[in-house]
Amino acid sequence: MATGVASDLLRTKSLERLNADAEGGEHGLQRTLGPWSLIGLGIGAVIGAGLFSLTGIAAAEHAGPAVVISFAIAAVGCAFAGMCYSELAGMIPVAGSAYTYAYATMGEFVAWIIGWDLVLEYAVGAATVSVSWSQYVTRFLHQLGVDLPARLVHSPFETYTLADGTMAHGLVNLPAIFIIVAASSLLMVGISESAKVNAVIVMIKLAVVAVVIGLGAFYVKAQNYVPFIPENTGTFGEYGWSGIMRAAGVVFFAYIGFDAVSTAAQEAKNPQRNMMIGILGSLAICTVIYILFAGVLTGLVHYDAMKGDGAPVNTAIGQTPFPWLKSLVTLGVIAGFSTVILVLLLGQSRVFYTMSQDRLLPGLFSKIHPTWKTPYRSNLFFMVFTGVLGGFLPISQLGHMTSIGTLLAFILVCLGVLILRRTQPEAKRAYRTPLVPLVPILGILTCLAMMVSLDGETWLRLLIWLAIGLAIYFGWSRAHSRIGREEAGKAV
Repeated sequence: MATGVASDLLRTKSLERLNADAEGGEHGLQRTLGPWSLIGLGIGAVIGAGLFSLTGIAAAEHAGPAVVISFAIAAVGCAFAGMCYSELAGMIPVAGSAYTYAYATMGEFVAWIIGWDLVLEYAVGAATVSVSWSQYVTRFLHQLGVDLPARLVHSPFETYTLADGTMAHGLVNLPAIFIIVAASSLLMVGISESAKVNAVIVMIKLAVVAVVIGLGAFYVKAQNYVPFIPENTGTFGEYGWSGIMRAAGVVFFAYIGFDAVSTAAQEAKNPQRNMMIGILGSLAICTVIYILFAGVLTGLVHYDAMKGDGAPVNTAIGQTPFPWLKSLVTLGVIAGFSTVILVLLLGQSRVFYTMSQDRLLPGLFSKIHPTWKTPYRSNLFFMVFTGVLGGFLPISQLGHMTSIGTLLAFILVCLGVLILRRTQPEAKRAYRTPLVPLVPILGILTCLAMMVSLDGETWLRLLIWLAIGLAIYFGWSRAHSRIGREEAGKAV
């Protein structure tokens, strides 16, 4: 009996089977995404509010002007995982990302764990971002003289101050629900349409960042870069090279999201070539943007002046004669959040679509709309699920759960490359991760170090979430597994 259970947990899907499933015939997903669409999805997922918030925090508390080095180091860490994602996405051009790669290399049980874990990155991440989107939209409308009812922009568990100074509870966060419904509806209509809207919003977002960098560069003061690497205070992580490394850990999370590109592999034209371009291309562009932005920010304001500043970017903009840039930055953040939500919901629906095809989840998640050619029921489910989280729960504390879920996925993808290089060395690879096993091992160690740095409560929430997932797997999924039933049929 024990042997049978172990065999079930370790059963894998062959590369041939995965690629055959990817074709899907007329009932499958449509391949409509080119390399620029994939790069747009990557940029849409990566550049959010982290650019405007984490940069000032990391400079003020850890690295000073050398935060630009921190961004470069964090990018190298992401590149390790990005190269591994690129190799596997080219070999296995199937929706599902890390879940699919784990099924091909480490077996069904690990695949289930990572598929369940990705809900933390995609669905919970989108809900968390929707709350922040609501806050920025409310603030932007206030600047325009439009004030939304306070009860309708706060969840029932949040409080706000009335005009007379008393505290009141919210009713529902309607803007958060609105953006979730809007993004989900767009995703249901079609991946091509979603990619086009994403591209437009990404261009707006990049234009805002370019204006801030371009105008701000004329008001940079060279003395603000002195010292470029502030002397360490005697405490690890407070300036010096240890501060640069600590800041790299802080800004690492500003890069999270590029992996969502791999979830669209089954809808990409020529995925063997274009997935690598989409993943590494978006990561490279975002790295350049982050470094330029960090350089201008620390040149406008001395890092000391940003300590304890809740809005360091606004303080920096105050050094220019363009006060309207503050409103432009708010618009850029809103645009950034919008594309992040869109791409995260895209990734979530595609992961559950693939898990449903494998019969580890009910069939509703893999039902394709006859006209739109999208997993519309999966989109509908997560529209409701994520909308409830964003509209009614105080989920801001779940941000770290998103990070730990992502890092676990990165580790398993790097491990997957190591396993496939050993078990199937002759398999066709359109892109090969360089310096194997060094790059995957460095990717694993980098991400593991980031996970260890997270607090105990985050680990506890992860373990509770995984325990729920294990109950579902052993209570339902294992018995309904498509491959498990096929193997049982052959054994009879």
